[in-house]
Amino acid sequence: MKLMITVVTFLLLCSVMLLSFSNIFKHLLLGSKYSVKPRDKLLGGLLTADFDEGSCLSRYDQSMRKPSPYKPSGYLISKLRSYEMLHKRCGPGTDAYKRATEQLGHSDENHVRSSGDECRYVVWMPMFGLGNRILSLTSVFLYALLTERVMLVDQRNDITDLFCEPFPGTSWLLPLDFPLTDQLDGFNRKHSYCYGTMLKNHAINSTTIPSHLYLDIFHDSRDQDKMFFCEGDQAIIGKVPWLVAKSNLYFVPSLWMIPSFQTQLLKLFPQKDTAFHHLSRYLFHPTNQVWDMVTRSYNAYLSRADEILGIQVRVFSKPGGYFQHVMDQILSCTQRETLLPELVSPESQVTNTSRSPKLKAVLVTSLHPEYSDTLKNMFWERPTSTGEIIEVYQPSGERIQQTESKLHDQKALAEIYLLSLTDKLVTSTRSTFGYVAQGIGGLKPWILYEPRNNKAPDPPCVKAMSMEPCFLRAPLHGCQAKTIKITPFVKYCEDWFSGLKIVDVSNEF
Repeated sequence: MKLMITVVTFLLLCSVMLLSFSNIFKHLLLGSKYSVKPRDKLLGGLLTADFDEGSCLSRYDQSMRKPSPYKPSGYLISKLRSYEMLHKRCGPGTDAYKRATEQLGHSDENHVRSSGDECRYVVWMPMFGLGNRILSLTSVFLYALLTERVMLVDQRNDITDLFCEPFPGTSWLLPLDFPLTDQLDGFNRKHSYCYGTMLKNHAINSTTIPSHLYLDIFHDSRDQDKMFFCEGDQAIIGKVPWLVAKSNLYFVPSLWMIPSFQTQLLKLFPQKDTAFHHLSRYLFHPTNQVWDMVTRSYNAYLSRADEILGIQVRVFSKPGGYFQHVMDQILSCTQRETLLPELVSPESQVTNTSRSPKLKAVLVTSLHPEYSDTLKNMFWERPTSTGEIIEVYQPSGERIQQTESKLHDQKALAEIYLLSLTDKLVTSTRSTFGYVAQGIGGLKPWILYEPRNNKAPDPPCVKAMSMEPCFLRAPLHGCQAKTIKITPFVKYCEDWFSGLKIVDVSNEF
């Protein structure tokens, strides 16, 4: 009996020791993977847990993403939960939505009485390329958040192929039987319900409130349309039940300069340059089809790297294509800023004493594959001065931008998210594609200056002041002109002289 007890005890001790050694070995073999804390699926409270994870894998999948160093404020989290309740109460299919649309159903009723108890709405219309659409949609959502409106999006394009529903228990899609659906495409600055046109014709004031308004917020909008950003005009617009917004811009910086909004914005975003970062991670969750593209590319080409460098190349010249001066500029920027190593001459002998040299993956996104091909050949043919191994990967090279093509947009969205997963990022001047990637990833990129006269500029690039996108063609000379000059956290964009961007003053330099 004693012998049996001794044997059993010995076997138990061996099992414990083997398990312990197994865990130690596993820890040593796989490094920090087993020592890190579980990923924060709710992004610090930014997301709600009220979704089925399988329905949208990207929403809670944090396996590829580094935890963001930027934490959402308690006020932003509270505001988002309140908005979700508002959307559920006023969204499509509710009695409130039915009552609100009935105001639009009678063409002979041009004006309505304002009621503080009724739901108010803003309808977003997609315009221009994917980057422009994401930036304008984020801007419209922030406006809805600030004004307690329900945001609905036009579903007649490929938005359902790109993004999952962001609000639980309801839909952000504008129903196809919306009373103004047949008129939406005809809304332009000549339309009688365009706000700028109504101002010009003296057809709107604080006592004459239309049932709906069209907002024209484009790079070439008229001065009257830019009155949207004035405090007094917001008091009038706020009484209109339905707004239809078309824009190709990230107009958030000018929302910051509306006094009644700024008070809220300071509470929502104490670190001012995190607005797009938080809102984009809240709003945009790629569909399972797009997320599969992201995960397959990341796992196959990027996951093993010690460091990932993203290079986003946009050539604005017409015709576009591969240009040697652009390639020279990319190399000049990345090597000056030590983002990529120099190459050694064929005559030099480089002995790498490291048994496991550092692996750097370079993710290139461009319509033209020749830029990544050039980099591949360079680092294949000659060793680096640092001994690093450089692997270059480009997911696609479509050559021509195919706006509103489902598969093209899905590939583009996947590439935006891949860029957002990089450790360091180089983007092209005025590229909305790059703006979105840097904002989602919380990255301050190096921005390639626009070449002039087919020559690489010197210096070739500049480090961004913040991760916020630029409001290209901001209204600089209207009601906000004085405010721009005295607001320390509003700066002219590094890559566009007529653009504005938000910076966090404490981290400006």
